[in-house]
Amino acid sequence: LVRPSYVLSGAAMNVAWNDEQLRACLDEATEVSQEHPVVISDFIEGAAEIEMDAVANNGDIIAAAIHEHIENAGVHSGDATLVLPPQNLTAYQKQRVRDATRKIAKRLNITGPLNIQFVAKGTDVMCIECNVRASRSFPFVSKTMGVDFIEAATRAMVNADTSEMNLPGLDTRNRPANFVGVKAPMFSFTRLRGSDPVLGVEMASTGEVACYGSNKEEAFLKSLLSTGFQMPKKNILISVQEKFIDDATHCVYQLHELGYKIYATKKTADALKKNEVPCEMVGYPTEKINGCEGPNAVDMIKSKSICLVVNIPTHESTRLEDNYLMRRTAVDFGIPLLTNMNLVKCFTDAVYKYEMDAGKMIGLHPKTLFEHYASETDSDAWTHPAEYH
Repeated sequence: LVRPSYVLSGAAMNVAWNDEQLRACLDEATEVSQEHPVVISDFIEGAAEIEMDAVANNGDIIAAAIHEHIENAGVHSGDATLVLPPQNLTAYQKQRVRDATRKIAKRLNITGPLNIQFVAKGTDVMCIECNVRASRSFPFVSKTMGVDFIEAATRAMVNADTSEMNLPGLDTRNRPANFVGVKAPMFSFTRLRGSDPVLGVEMASTGEVACYGSNKEEAFLKSLLSTGFQMPKKNILISVQEKFIDDATHCVYQLHELGYKIYATKKTADALKKNEVPCEMVGYPTEKINGCEGPNAVDMIKSKSICLVVNIPTHESTRLEDNYLMRRTAVDFGIPLLTNMNLVKCFTDAVYKYEMDAGKMIGLHPKTLFEHYASETDSDAWTHPAEYH
């Protein structure tokens, strides 16, 4: 992992998989900042990312909340989908996070807000970094936990009492107990012509939305729909790198059982058919340019025959132009796009759960703020009807 010093939101941060890529990353980093050093770290594949948002007073933690990323480490925390309370972490992992948080706050003698990011794999739970400031997830954590972490931090900094605020401490368990919150990112790829809509270590999101549900799947679907994601009606296009075929097989079969028609590019289609998952093969975008006949992925996206595009590349991908064209065309023509395997798993699990149990999810009709205002009566509103809000 190559990162220039003194940059925000992971600017010019890259993962290098070989010497050639490392040279290119270093060249880019020196263009960003020639005066300051470049940090090179070991990048851990397939690891979970965990965050701790907390408030300390003279080195003692007085408020704490552990939340997890749905995406593996390697996706910038600003682009990650957050779950609170965490649903997949073990008790052991959470205790290691608590222990480390306690030691870091004490050693740095922190008073005020802090955010610590951890990476977990196997029995290892390692600290990525500690930011002695409020993070972008503080509002989400405050609303989900039901107490204002910023107020607590402010009181700590002016030496005011926080004992009656009902703050969740490091030893607090099962809070919240009866619902789950999910915070999802929003992107502006449609306004950034030519940009590649794929997640990585450099932050790309321009907003976020949070929703609550009785479980992770319900909250996830609500938050996804609230970002403008449209549920697929019929046809889904799948194109994934070979290393993800096993995971993709389980997900795609769930979608098949729900009645979706699956289209896939050649290598993905061959692997799915080998695993006895029904699908129809479509041509790669560049095959049309080369004069091949038959249905083409980009043409189907442009005609809106496809309702959802799942395109998951890796550093091992060789059809870079084809993958980019499928992703970019999906964005340009307003077709929902998923580019992360963990998100695909969460999506298919959620759809499978609630499509199979039709009508069991409430509140699955998100409105924009102004749609909500338009439906309000004067008596519902908390401001005067003539006042802009």
